[in-house]
Amino acid sequence: MPLFEYSGLDSEGRKKSGTIDGSGRKAVTQQLRNQGVFLTELRETGTQRARRLSFRFGVARKLPAGELAAATRQMATLLGAGLALDDALNTVSDQTDQPLLTKTFAKIREHVVQGGTLHEALTAHRQIFPDLFINMIQVGEDSGTLDRTMYRLADFLESQARMRSRIQAALAYPLLMTLVGSGVLVFLFVFVIPKITSMLDELDRALPWPTLMLITLTDFLSHWWWLLGLLLVLALVVLKRYRNSARGRLHTDALILKAPLFGRLQLLIVTARFARTLGTLLESGVPLLKSLDISRNLLANRVLNQAIETVTLRVQEGGNLATALKQSAVFPPMLAQLTAAGEKSGKLEEMLFRVADTYEHQTELSMTSMLSLLEPLMILVMGGIVGFVVLAILLPIFEASQGFG
Repeated sequence: MPLFEYSGLDSEGRKKSGTIDGSGRKAVTQQLRNQGVFLTELRETGTQRARRLSFRFGVARKLPAGELAAATRQMATLLGAGLALDDALNTVSDQTDQPLLTKTFAKIREHVVQGGTLHEALTAHRQIFPDLFINMIQVGEDSGTLDRTMYRLADFLESQARMRSRIQAALAYPLLMTLVGSGVLVFLFVFVIPKITSMLDELDRALPWPTLMLITLTDFLSHWWWLLGLLLVLALVVLKRYRNSARGRLHTDALILKAPLFGRLQLLIVTARFARTLGTLLESGVPLLKSLDISRNLLANRVLNQAIETVTLRVQEGGNLATALKQSAVFPPMLAQLTAAGEKSGKLEEMLFRVADTYEHQTELSMTSMLSLLEPLMILVMGGIVGFVVLAILLPIFEASQGFG
């Protein structure tokens, strides 16, 4: 669908600008007119797909959560100290070391100086600011609590950044071991083993089965490595295309949730993120249905995404949130139980934060436990492969020495 950049005036004469998608210029003009915007300029900039591809390949990209959190907290501090919004934006733009953030905040300030609102300016940069961020800013502006809203946003973004860094730190050692071990095995099979197996072939005697297996494997890899590489690339392409289809995404996400160890870990991570996101939105004054919709769009797993979609429909029909979550039969029971307690006591946000804290703690414990099993298992596998290679090489040499003895 084509994407358009527009400039115009609202009914009060204030300047408006941003991006919008539509089937054509006429449809976009009518859509903006229905929103009370009278166009002064409309320019087609491409398609949503082209824009997504440009983001992916580096023309534009999302900021790391830590950098966005730091800028948001700085903005909150400046606004809380009494600075005007445009001055606060100018200060953040000048003091940040992130080029993308500097450029973006300068554009946002320009929009605000021209009379636009902050959330409208952020909407034009959805590749950087998620829907959660934009909607909370809008609520903060409407309620006159923008500085407090930004503090909540900073807390939320920092908690997400901490969680992500903990996961990355926990996975760093196993990934390093895998890379080093794979490099050692490739070196052995490419440079060392072929020379040794050629010497073993010259022995005029029957070779033991481990040695024969090693020679066969080495010959196959040396002659058909390109075929293995081609099959691997084809498999990855087919898997990616299947994963990108609606049915394939749903099927693979379901398999991920059912996977031993990793499935439970994925569920804990997603549940914690959903609970903290929903709690943060509700605490900022975003309505429940809109909060559920925003939280749903932040879930990477399609199965859980559809579950929240069903929950939203049940709440919209008059059901309560706890019952809808329980009926989904996807999320851990504690989420529905504490949600019910929060709805009864009027402290839903507090209970959702408690759920998030609990599952983030369980995620750390689960990862620690999983890695404590994974590390010796990797050592055992690598040691087993190297041991087999050494045995296959030494057996014929040992048998030959016995024959000469």
